[in-house]
Amino acid sequence: MSSTLLRNVRRAGQDAPGDLLVAGGRIRPLSERTPDTVEVDLEGRFAGPGLWDAHVHVGQWALRSSRLDVSSGSSALETAELVHAHLRVHPQPPETVLVGQGFRDGLWPDEPTAALLDAVPAPVALVSGDVHTVWSNAAALRIMGLPETDWWLREQPAFDLNVRLSDVPASTLDRWVIDAAERAAMRGVVGIRDFEFDDAVGAWSRRFGTGFRGIRVDALIYPAHLDAAIAAGHRTGAELGGLLTVGRLKLFTDGSLNTRTAWCDDDYPGLHGAEASGLPTYAPGELLAAARRGADAGIVPTIHAIGDRATSEALDTFEALELPAGGPRGSIQHAQLVRDADLPRFARLGVVASVQPEQAMDDRDVADHYWAGRTGRSFALRSLLEAGAELEMGSDAPVAPLDPWVTIAAAVTRRRDGREPWHPEQAIGVEEALRASQGGVLALAEGGVADIVITDEDPRRVDPDVLRTMPVHATMVAGEWSYLSVVE
Repeated sequence: MSSTLLRNVRRAGQDAPGDLLVAGGRIRPLSERTPDTVEVDLEGRFAGPGLWDAHVHVGQWALRSSRLDVSSGSSALETAELVHAHLRVHPQPPETVLVGQGFRDGLWPDEPTAALLDAVPAPVALVSGDVHTVWSNAAALRIMGLPETDWWLREQPAFDLNVRLSDVPASTLDRWVIDAAERAAMRGVVGIRDFEFDDAVGAWSRRFGTGFRGIRVDALIYPAHLDAAIAAGHRTGAELGGLLTVGRLKLFTDGSLNTRTAWCDDDYPGLHGAEASGLPTYAPGELLAAARRGADAGIVPTIHAIGDRATSEALDTFEALELPAGGPRGSIQHAQLVRDADLPRFARLGVVASVQPEQAMDDRDVADHYWAGRTGRSFALRSLLEAGAELEMGSDAPVAPLDPWVTIAAAVTRRRDGREPWHPEQAIGVEEALRASQGGVLALAEGGVADIVITDEDPRRVDPDVLRTMPVHATMVAGEWSYLSVVE
């Protein structure tokens, strides 16, 4: 059994450096050191539990770098002009679709139209920053076999089209994903919960089968793959060999804020009719039925809920499910707007609040516009903690960067780009943010898993503005280096 002695490292609460022995994937007593133990001098750096991103669409994150970035477009016209400018320099091959990503139309001064993209001299499909909308031109729709009326798709039709636009050979996607995982290791990431729309369990079984060992993966299951998961005997939390575990069943209650489909108690300004307060995903009773089918098979649900009405519906679903104590806990993804009366229900029902703090920095202006008067309970991390809820934090990459230090900084400072903090009363402390990014573990201890991040400084003691770009020296997963900086 190989072992590594990490010399001259500081841990939480320690001012003086000491040594840390890693063997067999765990932290061991120093007395177990052997003559062939490899020594690494870390020169007084800080060692802490490795970081998790609790919400990643890893395939979409890997694909993002191959797509045209249109996030800088501040209007529909400007976004179309970004596409024109790209094509003047990089003509699109015939009968292929140029895919762009990142537009946010919630505060655009003009309306997107089919004509704006139809004027582009190539097939084009643009995926929104929140991935809940796809804006296409007629040429792209013809190639995809869709009617011209589908130029603006939201929610499930948009997800379905995005899956088709993301279709690349498995070997190519695997290479991009592994590259993305290696970049994540450079930021101290030891594990992700992968919410990829396709068969995440199968994809990661294939990737680990090639010998890759750089990250732990909790692979989520969608309803389209539930029958196969049940037939295979998968259960939430089950290990599928080494670093891969079966995740929860991903269900939706609503859409997103930028798409104005998050299901809320109040109507969106300027919207009228049946969808004025957002778009529920299920008819009454159907969400509970879908959740119960998974839970009865041991695949515990996690429910996407962004609006306050949606979050309440998700909590109602968990209350009706009555998941057994001691087993895997249900969770709600996002919980971006929560009724005051619902805050204590998270703790009472044992439901984890899985939140993405950097999205508050992206969405603050659109929230102030569409949720005016209610943003004090938007991204309400402090209120959730004070109500007894357990937080886990992530990025929802590609919506925000797969970088837990960015996530931690947003949770602690509630600011970015030199702006004043947004609702600073909802900020949380560094230790609370670390706990939510380290799987609830605050310190390395003998017997614990050797998932470790090495930083130049103790994150608890640096200026909070340093957290966003926190330098990472090394990352270790199950006792093996996934990243080790070379110091000149």
